[in-house]
Amino acid sequence: MRVADTGYFSAANVESCVKAKIEPLLAAGRDGHHPHWQDRFTEPPPLAEPASAVERMKHRLKTRKGRARYALRKQTVEPVFGIIKSVMHFRQFLLRGLEAVRGEWSLVTMAWNIKRMAVLAV
Repeated sequence: MRVADTGYFSAANVESCVKAKIEPLLAAGRDGHHPHWQDRFTEPPPLAEPASAVERMKHRLKTRKGRARYALRKQTVEPVFGIIKSVMHFRQFLLRGLEAVRGEWSLVTMAWNIKRMAVLAV
């Protein structure tokens, strides 16, 4: 299974995953923030065959199991990158060269870890 946000969605990416025997769960667009409560607990109607790889993936994302698997994305490292960008205002590397960028990234992640430890210590 591969989970990714809408920036990675394309028919070619979905078909590439299917050819590689990988189950794609790529968001095809934005969902509303406050869906009706019944939508959270019901399954979508069965998919009409024949269906393309994209249609099958979109249907899979609407199922309870698909929504639960896609929600795992929020528990991974991705929120940390958002926090580093928005709270710590780190938007681009100032140094050039792989070794310099590695050092700069080490400093950013160290600052994040110290910030996180300080919050947890209170």
